[in-house]
Amino acid sequence: MAAVDVVNDYLEGLPGGARRLAHAEWGLTIAAETLGEPLDVGVSISDGLLRVKAPALGPGHEVDPWLLLWWNRQTRHVRFGSTRSREIWVHADLPASAVDETTLDRLLGLVVEAAVTVRGL
Repeated sequence: MAAVDVVNDYLEGLPGGARRLAHAEWGLTIAAETLGEPLDVGVSISDGLLRVKAPALGPGHEVDPWLLLWWNRQTRHVRFGSTRSREIWVHADLPASAVDETTLDRLLGLVVEAAVTVRGL
């Protein structure tokens, strides 16, 4: 099964489903009590990579960007990024050829876990 089909089938099976934005692009909103406000997650397949990204914190937070660099060295697959306006994003990439339901579930879980962690600071 092609990676696009694996991702599409998995996301459609989630409670609340996902929005299909284009052939290999999806959006989903995770509304969990531990997140405070909902987490909007973008999922896409491009250039042989499955890419997942989510804005974790808006500008005006007090998170030290050096802490995020340290965290980036400690994690696998998931990393933090910051925009010029100091928004904090969570990013994750995997080779599209390695995507199956289990790896996709694990990757999305890591992205949510990272967002929850940084929002809890």
